[in-house]
Amino acid sequence: MLEVSLLWPLVTGLIATFAIEALLRPAPTPFWQRGMAATAMHVGSWLLLFGLFTLVLQRPWFAVVFLLSLQLVIVQSSNTKSSTLNEPFICHDFEYFWDALRHPRLYVPFFGVTLAILASCVGAAAIGAFLIWEPSLVSRHGAGALFVATLSLIAVGSALIVAVKPWRTSITLHPAQDMHALGLFASLWAYGVALMRARPPRPEQSPYYPGADQGADNQTDHASAKVNAQTNTPSADSPNVVLVQSESFFDPRSWCDEIAPSILAAFDTLRAQADIAGTLSVPAWGANTVRTECAVLTGIAPSAWGALQFNPYRTLARHPLPSIASAFKAAGYRTVCVHPYPETFYLRHRVMPALGFEQFVDLQAFDAATDRHGQYIGDAAVARKVGRLLEDDDNRPLFVFIITMENHGPLHLEAPQAEAAQQTLPKAHWPLAEHQRDLAVYLHHLREADRMMAEVTKALSSRSRPGLLGWYGDHVPILPAAYAHYGAPAGTTPYVIWSTQHKGTERSRPFTTQQLSAQELGAVLLERALGDVPNAAMMRDAPASDLMKSGVIKSNAITNDAFKAEPEFQEQE
Repeated sequence: MLEVSLLWPLVTGLIATFAIEALLRPAPTPFWQRGMAATAMHVGSWLLLFGLFTLVLQRPWFAVVFLLSLQLVIVQSSNTKSSTLNEPFICHDFEYFWDALRHPRLYVPFFGVTLAILASCVGAAAIGAFLIWEPSLVSRHGAGALFVATLSLIAVGSALIVAVKPWRTSITLHPAQDMHALGLFASLWAYGVALMRARPPRPEQSPYYPGADQGADNQTDHASAKVNAQTNTPSADSPNVVLVQSESFFDPRSWCDEIAPSILAAFDTLRAQADIAGTLSVPAWGANTVRTECAVLTGIAPSAWGALQFNPYRTLARHPLPSIASAFKAAGYRTVCVHPYPETFYLRHRVMPALGFEQFVDLQAFDAATDRHGQYIGDAAVARKVGRLLEDDDNRPLFVFIITMENHGPLHLEAPQAEAAQQTLPKAHWPLAEHQRDLAVYLHHLREADRMMAEVTKALSSRSRPGLLGWYGDHVPILPAAYAHYGAPAGTTPYVIWSTQHKGTERSRPFTTQQLSAQELGAVLLERALGDVPNAAMMRDAPASDLMKSGVIKSNAITNDAFKAEPEFQEQE
């Protein structure tokens, strides 16, 4: 009978899904402790998928093995992501499987090249074996009976999922917490529904929005609320502004005392002369650069995006928002973005013009033979590009936003060099210990970032216009072996805002560092560039928390707890 042919694969596969889910690290709560809603979504998902794939493949055991193999891939991907990025797999990550095909160097090495090849070969062999050895249910029971049976499973699974209302499942938008509480299937459903129901932030939530008091209603060419009507024609004193998002930049010396103190010499000099410097709270760890990038550019906290926060650029490509670039553009600046990587990655070829950048300089503007340093275009080449942009004077001040690539992982694809390691890890013995290998590669490129900083400040100082440099790291690097040995760093990154007008001079007041969130940094930089921002004195002298309370920096959410996604999710038992 057809029912018997389906029953054993159905039950065996369902039990196996719970066993495979238990392989997640960190492990989720056992299914009998999650509540009926999460367990029902798991069972309903299996019935739906088993019915659908059995209908297509006509072979129930083939469908079971195929689905369990896909689950194993997701579990392995989640474990890899958790160990490197402190975040498990969420439904948003399905699109990265396509990106892994387009940009394999960025993704496949973390999963494991050997494992990926082996899994592909085993999968191909399994497909062939099941097509030959397992008879088709159509040939045994007829197409009509198979259609009715599988459609019934699909209907029961769908009804079970709808009955528990995954759109009302309570989630925190902290993936690790939600995966632990709900398990794999239920968390994927909850995040998927939340993503479909989420709405992008409103333009007026950005500090760069023209403001209701100005009566502006054009959402495609935003002026800044911090730019008055007279700044559209910049003066000769308007500074050139360079804002650098340095890949994986952080100061590791306080985290690991084995690192040479001189590794960030230029950064130390800049920080000593800075207008403002301190630590930056960033919404990413190890990767997901666009989360920090979006917060800095738009001035909107990640939590204000709800479920869209995990890849905000997909939304920004369709729904432009005000940005620091549009604010500088409204003030009469020439706005340029430099990113030495393919322009289509993260849809930046659509996002950057929508944010107000007049020019986007991508990988094609660099020479792969001479500009590469390590795996990517080097920071030295990017510094030279910035110097040429500053020399290309069209009588307008320049705002250039730089997204570097040199220190992007996977770091283990590079072999450490003995000479470089002696300068960055002077106490280490060669050959390096396993926990020092990736660290040595990272420190080599970190020193190149420091040299880039010196070159950019030199280029800014050489121009007749004043110059302003903002520098920050997007996240800490991926160094799991080093973190296991030395302990994990705090996860914050340093930032500095430096002006040519204060170079080498004594400050008129004692310098104090300020901790900022990523969404606050751009507004502070803009105020120092234009100098005519309302309440500018308060912004110069008050700590970031006071600025937020006073409303001078108009960020709607400082912490994840300050915002609740719309609609609010309630748990359904």
